[in-house]
Amino acid sequence: STPAVSPQVGSHRDISHESLSLFRLLEPQIEILVLGTGDRVERLHPATLKQMRECGIAVEVQDTANACATFNFLMNERRVVAAGLIPP
Repeated sequence: STPAVSPQVGSHRDISHESLSLFRLLEPQIEILVLGTGDRVERLHPATLKQMRECGIAVEVQDTANACATFNFLMNERRVVAAGLIPP
C-alpha cells in the first residue's frame, strides 16, 4: 500500500483536516496549534477548525509574524504548542 503523504501547503487554501493530520499525531498531544497564513490573517474553513477542536486542539490563526510571536509566548508559558507557518 502507498503511505499517506500530507499535501504540500503553499497557501491558506491548502490547509485542511488532512494537511493538519501530523499535528494530531504528535506526542504529547498539543494543546494549541498556531497557524501563520502569510502576510495577512486568512479565514480557514470552519469545519477544519471544528474537527481540530473535536480532537482537543485549539487553533489560533494569525498572520505569520504574529503567529511566530504567539508561538514563542506560548512556549515561554510552558504550553504544549506547535506551529504551522506559511512564509509571508
